[in-house]
Amino acid sequence: MKFICILVFFTFVATGSFAQTSNLVYDSVLAKKLNADEYGMKAYVLVILKTGSHPASDKHFVDSCFRGHMSNIEHMVKLNKLTVAGPLQKNEKSYRGIFILNVQSTEEAAALLKNDPAIDAELLSAEYYNWYGSAALPLYLDASDKIWKKQH
Repeated sequence: MKFICILVFFTFVATGSFAQTSNLVYDSVLAKKLNADEYGMKAYVLVILKTGSHPASDKHFVDSCFRGHMSNIEHMVKLNKLTVAGPLQKNEKSYRGIFILNVQSTEEAAALLKNDPAIDAELLSAEYYNWYGSAALPLYLDASDKIWKKQH
């Protein structure tokens, strides 16, 4: 009897540990709209911006390039390709900022950044990495536009 109880217990535990759980609030329409896979995830490209190789000292030139950099960011948002962007604090690796791009390949990401004046002038350089994250990530953009008081 003891053997049967142990066998039933381990069968229950093993079956429960391998069972698939269902999301009771799953929204198939939203998942499809966001191109989510069955785990609610999708592919993106993470871009790490680093200090480039050009040591520009002309303030007017640098300011012009970074205005163009910000314009390119706005352009990528309008295309629904930019999901996350932001600067990094000064660090020993010369990392300056990140983008998470709503694209399938590093080649597509590089094509979006080829017109960025700060990258073109080598004030910044970009490293590209395939990244897998929540398909819901782009939804935060609507809220982010509603919470800032001052434009950068």
